[in-house]
Amino acid sequence: MRSFFKKNSAEQSGEKAAVDATILIVDDSPTETHILKGIVESGGYRVITASDGESGVAAAKESRPDLVLMDVVMQGLNGFQATRQLSKLPETQDIPVIVVTTKDQETDRAWGLRQGAKEYVVKPVAAEDLLGKIRNILAG
Repeated sequence: MRSFFKKNSAEQSGEKAAVDATILIVDDSPTETHILKGIVESGGYRVITASDGESGVAAAKESRPDLVLMDVVMQGLNGFQATRQLSKLPETQDIPVIVVTTKDQETDRAWGLRQGAKEYVVKPVAAEDLLGKIRNILAG
């Protein structure tokens, strides 16, 4: 019966569908968090969330996720500032950050990467694009 159903991309490429990695999503929008969580979980990853930059930095220090998806436009500590903190703190400097934002100017992209982000993705995100970037970064 299994042959009647389409295999997911992980099965087609021979990868395991479940992955032993935790992703921290930092976004102040419940809707965006829900969308990103669905995409990340569909890739087999565990998800933890934070609703602003300050709680995102605290969650990263406490939980030590394998990767962080960071929004930029948030009250208080914005995503650029939080990314810079994560890249400088000894306990979090090895955690890769992907900035996921609506800010699509080249100067924003350059600034995000300069703050320590490994990738910069503009919303709305394509699920396969985001999962591909996550897989590439986690593969080292």
